[in-house]
Amino acid sequence: MEAPPAPLAATTPACGRSRRLLLLPLLLFLLPTGALRGQEAEERPRTRQEECHFYAGGQVYPGEASRASPADHSLHHSKAKISKPAPYWEGTAVINGEFKELKLTDYRGKYLVFFFYPLDFTFVCPTEIIAFGDRIEEFKSINTEVVACSVDSQFTHLAWINTPRRQGGLGPIKIPLLSDLTHQISKDYGVYLEDSGHTLRGLFIIDDKGILRQITLNDLPVGRSVDETLRLVQAFQYTDRHGEANCGINTRYYRKQKSALLVGNLVAKLSNLEMS
Repeated sequence: MEAPPAPLAATTPACGRSRRLLLLPLLLFLLPTGALRGQEAEERPRTRQEECHFYAGGQVYPGEASRASPADHSLHHSKAKISKPAPYWEGTAVINGEFKELKLTDYRGKYLVFFFYPLDFTFVCPTEIIAFGDRIEEFKSINTEVVACSVDSQFTHLAWINTPRRQGGLGPIKIPLLSDLTHQISKDYGVYLEDSGHTLRGLFIIDDKGILRQITLNDLPVGRSVDETLRLVQAFQYTDRHGEANCGINTRYYRKQKSALLVGNLVAKLSNLEMS
């Protein structure tokens, strides 16, 4: 006759607590560390480079999480080629506080400085636009117009213009702000950042015949120079008048240098006449 099975040992509350205490170190060991690492990452202060990129416009919305390093930009294929016709564009712009349709051919017969900036209501962008706007008469005096463009809507442009400068807005501005809501213009000019949804700081000088003469592409933290842009326009206009001249860095002095050269030649001819 088989012996009956041994009865199961009774489990007391004290025994259960002991088992849970024994399992606690194992649970802590197996606990995923991702959450802890994520918490540490959130609390880790930004490095100096990250702060500069964040506040200078690299992350264009305050508080936006970093999605790409400053060097990890994926540009769209550009249709803009030096010495070739500039890619055609048309769209709605804000001009003197009103919505107007604008197109590249409106500027035929004039030089055009056409520049892109990332987004409205950011940090570096208003300083550039205000600087170009404040000196628009200098451009007009050399038969040149300036148009700024971003991927914002015309309504956002208008809201930015209607925001006082002391509150981060533009205030009244003297140059058109073109809307590229479909991103097509930005893509045609090769400045659209697919990973970020906005553009690099691209500047294009288009001559009076619609030919693209110069391209400048800046990474997000650094703005463009109005003085350098004026110098470049004057340099290309000088070569238009005088052929394939070799224009150095100090274009603003070409007229003076040319006058001095003519005076020198005239004096030399007069001296030769007196000696003959």
